[in-house]
Amino acid sequence: MRSVSNSQLQLGELDIADIKIDTRSRDDIPQLLQGLQYLYTDKTLRSDIFNVLEKLIPEETSAEHGRPGMALWNILVMGTLRLNLNCDYDRLLELANQHKTIRQMLGHGLIDDDETYNLQTIRDNVKKFTPEVLDEINQIVVRAGQSLKKKKR
Repeated sequence: MRSVSNSQLQLGELDIADIKIDTRSRDDIPQLLQGLQYLYTDKTLRSDIFNVLEKLIPEETSAEHGRPGMALWNILVMGTLRLNLNCDYDRLLELANQHKTIRQMLGHGLIDDDETYNLQTIRDNVKKFTPEVLDEINQIVVRAGQSLKKKKR
């Protein structure tokens, strides 16, 4: 069974809420990471999004047999990056293995700095994160934003 995310922080790993993202950058990656960080820190929103992501797991998937799948949080991060940056799997592989802040967002700390993703693993898992799945998640985010706006009034 796929995990939502690793709930136990490893040595050198930062909690997603504590990751420092360069807010002065005009690049699109920090903006995407800030949005993902917000989604992760809002427990209700995160729960609703993971309910959508759990539909990506095939019913015949066994927790006891075969290779472990990628955590749903990692699929969300990589899928969001791939679709919003309009990048191919080779660029996504490079970002996931080499970009410090993205690696932190994926849950990597100092102790597993040499742990890298394989292209086929990314393809097999992230291809399930389709524009339709992103749209369903966007609808949840929009509703949450509208409810925040109503509370401020």
